[in-house]
Amino acid sequence: MIRAYEEIVAFIAAGTNPATVVSFQASDATKQRVADLIHLEKNDGLSAEEEAELNDYLRLEHIMRLAKAQARQYLRHD
Repeated sequence: MIRAYEEIVAFIAAGTNPATVVSFQASDATKQRVADLIHLEKNDGLSAEEEAELNDYLRLEHIMRLAKAQARQYLRHD
């Protein structure tokens, strides 16, 4: 199984520029995986592995939000 955060890691590893950072969107599969994890967390609870996966994704999503904000600044100054 692919973990939700692996898509963001692959995006970063492939190399980026401000425009690609701003336009990055998680795939539908990743969005669904995160939604499933959040649903499980609220209803049934998560295994330790699922909790780690969700926490890793949320940390990386926060970093991506910060990167997008910074990338928009670079694009405004070009």
